[in-house]
Amino acid sequence: MEGSAAIRPEQYGIEGEQALRKSIGFFKSLEKEGDAYICRGNKGNAAIVFLTDDVFRIKIFQGTHADLSTTPGVLPQVSEAEVKTQENDAQFIFVTSTIRLIIDKSNCGFLIEDLKAQTIAQQNPVSWDARGQLSATYEMPKESHFYGLGEKTGFLDKRGERYTNWNTDVYAPHVPEIEALYQSIPLLIHMHGEHSYGLFLDNPGRSDFDMRSSETTFSISCATGAYDIYFINGPRLKDVVSRYTVLTGRIDLPPKWAIGYHQSRYSYMNQQEVLELARSFRAKKIPCDVIYLDIHYMDEYRVFTFDPVRFPDPEGMMAELKSLGMRIIPIVDPGVKKDPKYKAYQEGVRDNHFVKKLEGDIVLGEVWPGISAFPDFTEDRTSEWWGDLHRYYTELGIQGIWNDMNEPALFNESKTMDLDAMHGNNGKPRTHEELHNLYGMLMSKATYEGLSRHLDGQRPFVLTRAGYSGIQRYAAVWTGDNRSFWEHMAMAMPMVLNMGLSGIPFAGPDIGGFAHHASGELLVRWTQMGAFFPYCRNHSAIGTVRQEPWSFGDKAEEIVRDYIGLRYRFMPYLYNLFREAATTGLPIMRPLLLEYPSDPKVTNLCDQFLLGKDLLIAPVYRPDTDHRSVYLPAGTWIDYWTGEVREGGRTILAHAPLEIMPMYVRAGAILAEGPLAQSADDVSEEPVTFHVYGAAASTGFESAYTLYEDDGVSFDYRQGSYSELSLNVVGGLKTVELNWSYDAANGFKQARKQLRFSFRRASFAASQVEGLQRLTAEELAAGAEGWLHNPSTDELLIQVADRAEGGKLVITI
Repeated sequence: MEGSAAIRPEQYGIEGEQALRKSIGFFKSLEKEGDAYICRGNKGNAAIVFLTDDVFRIKIFQGTHADLSTTPGVLPQVSEAEVKTQENDAQFIFVTSTIRLIIDKSNCGFLIEDLKAQTIAQQNPVSWDARGQLSATYEMPKESHFYGLGEKTGFLDKRGERYTNWNTDVYAPHVPEIEALYQSIPLLIHMHGEHSYGLFLDNPGRSDFDMRSSETTFSISCATGAYDIYFINGPRLKDVVSRYTVLTGRIDLPPKWAIGYHQSRYSYMNQQEVLELARSFRAKKIPCDVIYLDIHYMDEYRVFTFDPVRFPDPEGMMAELKSLGMRIIPIVDPGVKKDPKYKAYQEGVRDNHFVKKLEGDIVLGEVWPGISAFPDFTEDRTSEWWGDLHRYYTELGIQGIWNDMNEPALFNESKTMDLDAMHGNNGKPRTHEELHNLYGMLMSKATYEGLSRHLDGQRPFVLTRAGYSGIQRYAAVWTGDNRSFWEHMAMAMPMVLNMGLSGIPFAGPDIGGFAHHASGELLVRWTQMGAFFPYCRNHSAIGTVRQEPWSFGDKAEEIVRDYIGLRYRFMPYLYNLFREAATTGLPIMRPLLLEYPSDPKVTNLCDQFLLGKDLLIAPVYRPDTDHRSVYLPAGTWIDYWTGEVREGGRTILAHAPLEIMPMYVRAGAILAEGPLAQSADDVSEEPVTFHVYGAAASTGFESAYTLYEDDGVSFDYRQGSYSELSLNVVGGLKTVELNWSYDAANGFKQARKQLRFSFRRASFAASQVEGLQRLTAEELAAGAEGWLHNPSTDELLIQVADRAEGGKLVITI
C-alpha cells in the first residue's frame, strides 16, 4: 500500500522550475546617496562605493535602500576616493586616478580597465534563482593564475579547482579534493600577465569559487545573503594583499613567547606528566615556550574548569612552569555542558547567552561534554560575558587560549549547528545558515578581547581552528587535524602560503602530523621545515606514537634540538617579520611568486618558500631522500650551511643528508641573529649579530636593514616604547662603509652591551677596520672590541659597543 509520498512533486519535474534565473535587467538611473552610487535596475539594484582609488565595493540589493553595513570581517572604512562619473546611452563610467569602472546599463556587467584602457577584470551579469542564490562569472584569460582563498588543500595556484567556503570539521581525509575545511576566507586573487587583482565576497554563509567548470570564465556564488563584493586593484600581488588587509585588518604584534616552539598532545593526561615534560625540555636543552592542555585537563570536559583528580593543584603547576620559563595554553571549546549545577551553563541560560531556535528553545547538541549549549557570539553582550569568563584562567597566570571545535563542530549528521538556529546579531536576527562562517572568528574575538581586559597590559595569544576574513586580528591559525604523512607535510606549504596571501600571516600545521604515526625521519624533516613556519607547534593524537623531540633516539633528538634552537637564534629576524606583517599586511612566510611575480617558473612553485624576502627554505618532504632540486630565482644566492655562492635563475641539485635542510640567503641581505635561548623571555647581555651576505667593495653595492625591538610582552610599543636600529652597508673604491643608528629608541633599551657584524662570503679581504684592533677568536669571545677574519669560513667579524648614538666603520680592502 502506498501513501501520498508516492506522488511527491519532485518526481514530476516541478523542482526544475527553480533553475530559472533572474538578473537585474536594464539600469534605469544612477543616483548618489552619501558615498554610494545607486544603479537602479528593472529587477534589482547595485550600490557602488569607492573606498580608495583602487578599492571599491558593489552590493546587489532589492528594494529602495541599500543596507551598506558589513560583517565583522570588515573594519570601518572611510571613503577617500576621488571619483569622476560619466554616462552615455550604454554605460555608466567611474574614473579614479588609477582605474576606470564601466557598468553596462543593459545587464549590470562591468569592465575594469587601467587608464591606458588595458583590461584588468570583466564581470558578466549577476544572476539569481528563485531561492535567492546569487552568482556571477568573470572572464579568465589563458594566462590566469589564482591564489588566496585561505586554508585550502591542493597546490599554490588554484586554477582548475573549485572550493566551497563553509567552515567544516574535517578529521579525515585532508586531500586535494576536499573543497571545504575549517577556515573560510572568501578572497580570490587573480593574476594574469602583469596585473593582479582581488575579489573579496563579504558573505559569511556558504559560497563557492569555481575556476574549474569553464575554460574561459570563473564564477563566484553565494547560497544565502547578499552578493557583496569588493574589487581590490593591484597591479602587484603585494598591493592586493596590503590593500585587502587594510580592509579586513592586520595582526597585532603577538607576545614574543608565542613565536617560540610549542609542544602539544591530545592529551597530556595529568599534572605530573605536564611537569615532567617541562623538566625534560630544560634538562635536554631543547628550547620551548609553551605546553598545551587538550580536553582531558577539564572536569568532565566542562570549559573553565580543571579536573580535581588529574590536575589537583593548577596554581602550583603554573608556578613551577613559570620558574622554568614556560607557559600553559589550555583548550577552550564553545560547547557548554548542559548541567544545572554548572555555573557557566546556569549563567548562560539565566542571562540569555545561548543560541536558540526561533520558537525560543535553546539549541542543544552533542560534543565532548555530552549535550551542550552554544554561546551566541553575534551578540556583543554575550561576547563580553564569554571573554570575562577567562578570568578563571588569567588569575592562574595563563596568557593564551586555544579555541577548537568552533566551526562550530557537533557530533551529528551535518557536523554543525542546525541551519535554522537563530542568532540575535545585535538586533538584526539571522539564521545560522546565513552567519555560519563567522562563528569561529567571533568566538576568538571574544576570547582575545576578554584576555586583553584581564592581563594588565600583557599581550594575549589565541589559537583558533575556525575563522573568517579578519580572523588575523584576533588569533593565530593552525591547519587542523592533519596526519603523519609525508604528503601532508608537503601540503602544509601551499596551505600556509595561501593563508599568508589571504591576510593570515600567523599560521602553521601540526609538526609531525596529528593523526596516524610519525617516524623519526618524518619528525626530523617536519621539524626542520616547521622551525621556519610562523606558527611552530608539535601536536599528536591520542593513541598515536609519541613524537616529542626525544621520542626517536639520540640522533633524531640532536637534529630536532638544533633546528628548534635555530628558530630561537633567528628570533630577531623573525620578530621583525611579524612587525612588518603588522604594519604592511605582507606575509611572513612567502611564496617565491610574491617577490618574483614576473618569473614564470614560480607561479605554482610551492615545495620551497621564502622567510621574508631574503631567506629561501627548501624542505625535504620525501622519505629516504638526501638530495633535492631547488629553484633559485634571479640574483646571487649563498648556501647558508657551506657559504657556496650560487647564481640564480636556474634549478640546482642540493645535497641534503638528514641533518641538513637546504637554505639559501640572497646576496646583499642582512639577517639579524640573537643568542641561543631556552625561552623567548630569556634576557641576555650577549650581542645581536648582523650577518651581511655577499658584500662587495664596489660602488654598486648597497644593503640596508632595520631591526625593530620592544619588550615582547606588553602593549607599551603602542605608546612608542620600542627601538629601531638601522644598518646601512655601502661599497666604495677599495672600501666598505658600515653605518648604524637608532632611529627610534623611545624609552626602550635592550640589555645587551655589544653589537656584532659578520660579513659572510664578501668579495673582499679586509686589511684593516678603521679605529679597531685585530683580535684573536678568544679575545672576541671575551668581549673585546675589534675585528678578526676567519679564513676557514671566509668570514669577517666585527664587535663594537652598542651605543645609543650608533656608529660608523670603514673597512679597507
